[in-house]
Amino acid sequence: MVAARLPAMLRSTPPDMTGKVVVITGANSGIGKETAVALAATGATVVLCARDRERGEAALAEVRRRAGSDRVELAELDLASFRSIREFAAWLLDRHPRLDVLVDNAGLVTDRRMLTCEGFEVMFGVNHLGHFLLTDLLRERLVASAPARIVVVSSVAHRFVLGGLPRADLQSAYGFVGFMGYSQSKLANVLFTRELARQLAGTGVTVNCLHPGNVHTRFGRDGDTRGLGALLQAIGWLVLRTPKAGAKTSVLLASSDAPRIAETTGGYFS
Repeated sequence: MVAARLPAMLRSTPPDMTGKVVVITGANSGIGKETAVALAATGATVVLCARDRERGEAALAEVRRRAGSDRVELAELDLASFRSIREFAAWLLDRHPRLDVLVDNAGLVTDRRMLTCEGFEVMFGVNHLGHFLLTDLLRERLVASAPARIVVVSSVAHRFVLGGLPRADLQSAYGFVGFMGYSQSKLANVLFTRELARQLAGTGVTVNCLHPGNVHTRFGRDGDTRGLGALLQAIGWLVLRTPKAGAKTSVLLASSDAPRIAETTGGYFS
């Protein structure tokens, strides 16, 4: 997979997406919220997925106001729970007869080993397994709505996994290193993108992943990271990109009608 850097000529205003339905995970903050604002402004119906109802309601009001659109909805989704994922997918499929864009955006980083409801290490569970299940549950609807797009937010951190994924024991409690666990989950995102693109070839559904850059958001700030990670978040506004800047690549992959974007699948964009 070749990483593509985006030339200025592709950074244009998104086209009219009126009538299209977009789902964005982790849309109550950071680049997910900025992606929602940008895509809602194109006329698309945007479904904001949030784990926390209160934060989701606040984000819903903000996205509607900033985008100037009332075609924005909120749904609860906890990617650390297979039950929650299945309930959300059932709700969405019942509510919307089409799905044009799925943005697998939500992510988690922690320096402590925690588990999902099903007992998986939480970063691998949320960042990869949760999105894997969600995408699989929505896959038929995406194909039926083609041309459609799946956008997976990964990270350049995948490059730190030099030996590939340790398939024998991804859930080991021994020798746990938070950043390495995060990096493994991001490599899984990339591999997932590549394989899903192969499986969906010829269906009209494209699958691409991206590295959004180093962005100053609430990512890792809610008590999930300590030490150096917490320090970087505290001073991040001095050295990191804004969420709006970080969302640009997600917005481009979700909406651009430029052939280099619309006709590409299995790509990694930086």
